[in-house]
Amino acid sequence: MIKKLITLFKLGRKIAKSDILNITSKFQEPPLSIKVLFKILSFSFSSKNNTRVTNNEGERLSKSLESMGTTFIKLGQFLATRPDIIGEGLSKELENLQDRLPPFSQNQAKKIIEADLGINTYNSIIDLSEPVAAASIAQVHKAKIDDNGTIKDVAIKILRPDIKKIFNDEIDAIMLFAFLIESLIKKTKRLKLVEVVFLLKEITNLEMDLRFEAAAANEYAENTKNDIGFNVPKIYWNYTSENVMTLDWVEGISIRETEELKKREINTKKLAEDIIQNFLRHAVRDGFFHADMHQGNILIDNDGHIVPIDFGIMGRLDKMSKRFLAEILFGFIQRDYKKVAEVHLIAGLVPKDVPINDLAQALRSIGEPIFGQAVKDISGGKLLKQLFDVTEKFNMQTQPQLLMLQKTMVVVEGVARKLNPETNIWTTSKPILENWLKETKNPMTTINETINSTSEVIKRLPEFPEIMDKANQALTFLASGQIPQNSNSYNALSDKRSEMVAFRNQSIIGFLLLVILGLLVF
Repeated sequence: MIKKLITLFKLGRKIAKSDILNITSKFQEPPLSIKVLFKILSFSFSSKNNTRVTNNEGERLSKSLESMGTTFIKLGQFLATRPDIIGEGLSKELENLQDRLPPFSQNQAKKIIEADLGINTYNSIIDLSEPVAAASIAQVHKAKIDDNGTIKDVAIKILRPDIKKIFNDEIDAIMLFAFLIESLIKKTKRLKLVEVVFLLKEITNLEMDLRFEAAAANEYAENTKNDIGFNVPKIYWNYTSENVMTLDWVEGISIRETEELKKREINTKKLAEDIIQNFLRHAVRDGFFHADMHQGNILIDNDGHIVPIDFGIMGRLDKMSKRFLAEILFGFIQRDYKKVAEVHLIAGLVPKDVPINDLAQALRSIGEPIFGQAVKDISGGKLLKQLFDVTEKFNMQTQPQLLMLQKTMVVVEGVARKLNPETNIWTTSKPILENWLKETKNPMTTINETINSTSEVIKRLPEFPEIMDKANQALTFLASGQIPQNSNSYNALSDKRSEMVAFRNQSIIGFLLLVILGLLVF
């Protein structure tokens, strides 16, 4: 515990000497005790650098977090998904946080590959390049491998050396700080700060086992193998381990390079529609979608196909949520607000005593103004946000997985509209939702689902059934934003709380003994 206090002191100094407190104060005023604490921690004999690269608070906050390394980058990214804790304004600013750090050396990368995969597998890797991309947790190299007699170009993702130890030491110290804040400032208990930090620790630790990301990519590829124009890179399991992941190298260009796409005579209008349709298809058909589909994670290969990359953050929807999503969006397309209200009641998302006509009227207040707007101004993601805001007044139960979907939907829409500003989200969505709803009402679909569901996970990845279970647990944590009771993680959190309570009590007793000793001596 003393080690955690030392680490916490170092982190406190790092935060206090940065610009973070000044920036966040503009969004949400911190308690006076926190201001005083950070003022003390920031004391230094050297002159403080007051240079401001930019006047934009969001950019300054993001750059401050980036400069403090992996733990703070991950904390910032996680808090961006929790506006209930930090507020909408600060959450929005943190969405632009970049996950990048200087690369580690090629020699270190080689040592990690050899240690993890074994000397024989390491020796079979050809032309390992210098790092081509580096983030806070891992970096990517290009190489070649012999895949059953065929030489293939691959991307090899490698975890940073000692990243797990560094992250866990720092996050444990931050958790102790969260516990102290909860103990000293009673109003913060409702924010469940310790649980939030612990949840970040659980998710990131699972992300730092690259077999989980490989499992997610494998499942995503299996789901989408028949989707024309959409290709998920293949995972090479013989070259994949806890610290190393190997998948197909993609020769293509980022979707942000609109002019280059046009030069290659790629139809950007159709591409915009395909991106939206694929995202919705994966959400409502598979209940498994890429939850980080920003421009940097979508490539267009030489055949004009969409190729997603980086599968560290995926989203899941259960059958109820898939049905709910499809029905409400299709109901809005049809302008059938009573139908949308009925779906809420049938699904148990609002209390049964809510008057259906009142709920339908509230839903109409969301839908009708949208249909009076220009096509380019209509947003399905914003519609979902408005929907959650209105139904909250009718005591609708929170659906965290749908909130995650809504955030991703806004990003996907933004990507599509940069390709084609006139993209019509409703016209594009209608055939996907319509077809899925027809299929789910087909009796044969139910029978086939029953037959297939029992063996699907094992069929997809027979080598790692336990890893798939844990990967699913990680995705559930990420989607729900909470730790289920009676789970191993919940028990670990309880143990961690008990440990911190014991430390607090021991510290108080130790302090009292020092005071008594002082009085006796002096």
